[in-house]
Amino acid sequence: MTTQDHRTEDWRALGKRFGNWGRWGADDQLGTRNLITADRVKAASALVRRGAVFDLGIPFDEDGPQIGGGRTNPTRVMSVVGGAAADYGAQRYNDDYVFMPLQAATQWDALSHVYYDDLLFNGFPSSSVDRHGAHKLGIETQSKGIVGRGVLLDVAAHLEVDWLAADHVITPEQLDEVAGRQGVEVGAGDIVLIRTGWRRKFVREGDGRAFLAEEPGIGLECCAYLREHDVAAVASDNWAVEVVPSQLADETFPVHMVLIRDMGLLLGEMFDLEELGADCARDRVYEFFLSAPVLKFTHGVGSPVNPLAIK
Repeated sequence: MTTQDHRTEDWRALGKRFGNWGRWGADDQLGTRNLITADRVKAASALVRRGAVFDLGIPFDEDGPQIGGGRTNPTRVMSVVGGAAADYGAQRYNDDYVFMPLQAATQWDALSHVYYDDLLFNGFPSSSVDRHGAHKLGIETQSKGIVGRGVLLDVAAHLEVDWLAADHVITPEQLDEVAGRQGVEVGAGDIVLIRTGWRRKFVREGDGRAFLAEEPGIGLECCAYLREHDVAAVASDNWAVEVVPSQLADETFPVHMVLIRDMGLLLGEMFDLEELGADCARDRVYEFFLSAPVLKFTHGVGSPVNPLAIK
């Protein structure tokens, strides 16, 4: 599929049509997480039947795909090995530090991460973010947790490929096809996980440059799908959720701008969906309880996460 589709509706118009500014009040900083209500969390808990737990996070170490530039792989160093103190008695201890971008490995984007025309989600001014961080829409505002019903849409398995071609644009029609074949429905407040196979590609090839150079992902048309289904969050096994290069010649991340800035919809990146995908293929159950809380970095514009899917 080509990624240069100039017939695609102007992304600013999409943002206005599907935007959620004011939907939950003028001061709202949660965005679509408002859709994860107590009743929906309670209902999602009933999806735990086997007690099977699936780790969807990739390791925070030097072997990840982020090879430099603005973001690097996490670096962990030992600050103390075999430490002792006079008043500790026989006890010895070990300590370590980690240095990393908050948007490294598996992560959630805060609603302060992306904006345009000097406005953040819900009309907050871009000046709300300064050198001290995000004073509005910081990642800590999501600290009650991104938890609820998770739904896996395994596009790669649906097309019977190890991973999608780099220029593959996932469309709403394709998401409907996948859901229909899997026998699962996407509903309000859901956390939708989209498997492209891109994580498998990196693990098999070990080529960070190839992983980051381009990727398959959702196209602009999927903004309507996510809004119409009132999805609370969407995450994928690639590094930007959307197709890269984008469908537009003059914008690199138009889906980010519409989903985060206009819709206030949470985006998760570099989720490991391999083990979960294999299990869903075996038992034909593509819904589960998902717990993916952010780390409470005050004023942060992103957060690493170790999501858990429980079936």
